[in-house]
Amino acid sequence: MKIQVTVNGTTHTSEVEPRLLLVHYLRDVLNLTGTHVGCDTSQCGACTIMLDGRSTKACTLFAVQADGADILTIEGLAKNGKLHPIQEGFWEKHGLQCGFCTPGMIMTAYQLLQRHKRPSETEIRHFLEGNLCRCTGYHNIVRAIQYAAEKMG
Repeated sequence: MKIQVTVNGTTHTSEVEPRLLLVHYLRDVLNLTGTHVGCDTSQCGACTIMLDGRSTKACTLFAVQADGADILTIEGLAKNGKLHPIQEGFWEKHGLQCGFCTPGMIMTAYQLLQRHKRPSETEIRHFLEGNLCRCTGYHNIVRAIQYAAEKMG
């Protein structure tokens, strides 16, 4: 099937198999490997992207379901070589260890900070419930998002 999507501001037209998951389309067809494949069951959140302005787990959709969509991936956050404040926060506040969950955490935080300019620690932790980290204990992830909220505020 033929699909057309806009990813990080660039329009792509591709022929895809109807069963191709969006996460595999992004990684294998468009070579945007920042979107990670963690569990294939929508439990971990490593594949979180923005789809038409909403955080979405890319392993839960077929690429054909995204036809006509506007997609933002982790690769699209930095502008002109400058990290987005959320990315900067993860760097400055040590919000990552192995880094596998980081793209999904950042994309989830991106939507959170669009909805809530100054989220509380409780709101941040609640919003991250669909994303799993096996390394950090979340404390520095929360600090990184608070840092970004201050910079973006």
